[in-house]
Amino acid sequence: MQRSYFRFKCFRCSTCGSSSFRSDKSSEALPSYYTFAVWAVALSCIIELSSLIVQLVASAFLFVRLKIILDTIMIAIRTITFVPLVLHNPENALLAFGVAQLVAAIFYTTSHYLYFYRYIEKLNKCKLKRRMSLKDNSEEYVVREFPFKTVKDFLPGQLVNKESYLDKKLTILTWSFFRQGILKQVLTEGERLIMTVMPVLTFTEQGTYEIVNNLGSLAARFIFRPIEESGYFYFTQMVKRDKPINDQNPVKIQESVNVLAHLCSAVTSIGLVVLVFGQSYSSTLLWLYGGVKLTSHLPVLLMRAHCLAILLLGINGVTECYTNATADSATINKSNLIMIYESIAFLCASYLFAIWFGPVGFIFGNCVNMSLRILHSTIFINKRYKDTMYRPLRGLVPKPMFSASLLITALVTNISHAYFFPDEKVLHLIIGMIMFSIVFVSWIYEHHDLIRLGTNKWYERRNRHRKSD
Repeated sequence: MQRSYFRFKCFRCSTCGSSSFRSDKSSEALPSYYTFAVWAVALSCIIELSSLIVQLVASAFLFVRLKIILDTIMIAIRTITFVPLVLHNPENALLAFGVAQLVAAIFYTTSHYLYFYRYIEKLNKCKLKRRMSLKDNSEEYVVREFPFKTVKDFLPGQLVNKESYLDKKLTILTWSFFRQGILKQVLTEGERLIMTVMPVLTFTEQGTYEIVNNLGSLAARFIFRPIEESGYFYFTQMVKRDKPINDQNPVKIQESVNVLAHLCSAVTSIGLVVLVFGQSYSSTLLWLYGGVKLTSHLPVLLMRAHCLAILLLGINGVTECYTNATADSATINKSNLIMIYESIAFLCASYLFAIWFGPVGFIFGNCVNMSLRILHSTIFINKRYKDTMYRPLRGLVPKPMFSASLLITALVTNISHAYFFPDEKVLHLIIGMIMFSIVFVSWIYEHHDLIRLGTNKWYERRNRHRKSD
């Protein structure tokens, strides 16, 4: 605790005379634009939060193309704003980041409201033209159901025909969502709360952790998250919440079990590949991303540990999406209570591991968090299929040939890393590509049924589009 106290003191005091802290970034004076950059980021968060209700409406009414287009343009605007400012003055990177966030948030929020303003206006004109064209007033008029009549309906207000200002049922539901949101925020960003409140890491260690964490989370953002979102939507359509498995449509249940098993197998395979290759190629990836500065011991250790977190993150995403999509209300309420204990365990584990192991302790804390959530979801799934012949969680067990190829790959790539990195990076990379090809071929050989299923679905979809055209 003595060590943490002096770290905190040095963070707050720019005139600290201790020579052991002068070299740390945290003891440097803040730049003049720091306050503006912080306020810009905070304001961008508030602006983007004001668009959440419109985003929710867009998701509920399946405005998929709108989401894809606006997300892509927002990322492009943020990048186009950030890169020139950084290239013009690299020392003002924080200012450029704040300005880019603010510009992107303004565009994103404004675009959503403008789109729905035009959409509602166009919808009202279509209704008016349709009514005017009807000769018989008794003829039914059918249009797409959209409950919002003006953009003002997206803003907070009092419900029609309600005596009291607050609706009791909606208040209870909102409070339930608020508590669940707080718990999920703790489970997702708990380590950052500890970093901010408790001085267990220096600013340099925090920056290194953030770089590695953002780089390592790319797999979750671009691979696991789409799988989780699509799986959740699929399981809500195929499995009913309030009915036992034996009382539901056996065709749909069989298909959903097969999909769940294949998803478990796919994310486990991806996670194992990342874990095996990450131990030998974390240094190469960090060198490509940030140069020699990121190939020191701490960033490489963080990246290797994060590969384990990626494996657990993928498994948790699939099992938890099935649980949330098929659980009844009683199970969901019980899950909220369990999340409280998981949050406490996560925060305690992160704090203790950070003291014992440094920055890598936060990744170990995340692994504990993911393991607890996976345990909860697998217990639910096993209980759900206990009295049936289905065992969808067998997909979590890797096939023997794939497992053997991973073990051989781990041995070969670690030897390659010890002998060829950093002097012979190209040769080390070529060896990794060869071993990856072997692992990939073994996976395809043992998962030919999944490949065939995916190919058939793709052909069916293409033929359907051809017929529609």
